[in-house]
Amino acid sequence: MLKVISSHVFLRNRLHPGLLETFQKSGAQGVELFAARQHFDYTDRSAVRDLAEWFRSNPTEAFSMHAPLYADHEMGRGGAPGVNVIHPEKSRRIDAMDEIKRALEVAEQIHFRFLVVHLGEREDTWTPRALEFSMTALEHLRAFANPLGVKLLVENLQNEVTRPANILEIFNTAHFTDIGVCLDVGHAHLTEGVGLALAELKDRIRSSHLHDNNGDRDSHLWPGDGTIGWDDVYDGLKSASHTPAGVLEIHYALEETPETIMQKAAKAFEKF
Repeated sequence: MLKVISSHVFLRNRLHPGLLETFQKSGAQGVELFAARQHFDYTDRSAVRDLAEWFRSNPTEAFSMHAPLYADHEMGRGGAPGVNVIHPEKSRRIDAMDEIKRALEVAEQIHFRFLVVHLGEREDTWTPRALEFSMTALEHLRAFANPLGVKLLVENLQNEVTRPANILEIFNTAHFTDIGVCLDVGHAHLTEGVGLALAELKDRIRSSHLHDNNGDRDSHLWPGDGTIGWDDVYDGLKSASHTPAGVLEIHYALEETPETIMQKAAKAFEKF
């Protein structure tokens, strides 16, 4: 598996080349850019140029981008609504897709392979309308992403819309043969179980979010610090039709230092 780490671990810091150096020293072959304005402001052309120059000068690639979850600089803490492409209100859906397109424009300077997309928020349920809105959003974003050389990946969340069977229904109903899945192992552990998610989605998995928890909340711990059986996870991912990348997605609230991130990431990558 390609060794990738998400910049989410530094979410409380402005992303800059020095932090990318930390990832490279850990042995990461790729980085997933977490599109949050207070961390990686995808609308700041100067900041984007600085990061683009670093990626051009170093072997570590910008593998993927996580689509924005909020459009503000506070991750919704000030009351700003979430970026929800399947919200019941049409204006909210349009605003959400526009915000994701702003992030996608980064690919003009920093080429990345995949955009990881959320369909809904935790409370969203599976209904015919959710199916319709999901297909519309993915079709719209795909049309914007493809000319930039970016493919979409749908992430399994803790909501009904992104249960494995429902993701496949969205793909099959809309004939989305070129949209894949980012299997979030921690989320699967909290819902249907990692084994079931792997078995159902194996043919569509192109990337994976690797983090641990104790089955009670979405803690985003380092692999091995929770109750997930990682040997089975790695075996399952490696046997998938298209061996996916492994993206360490560790929570910023753990307040790791650059030194401990290098050490722990390098240890985790040994399992890949």
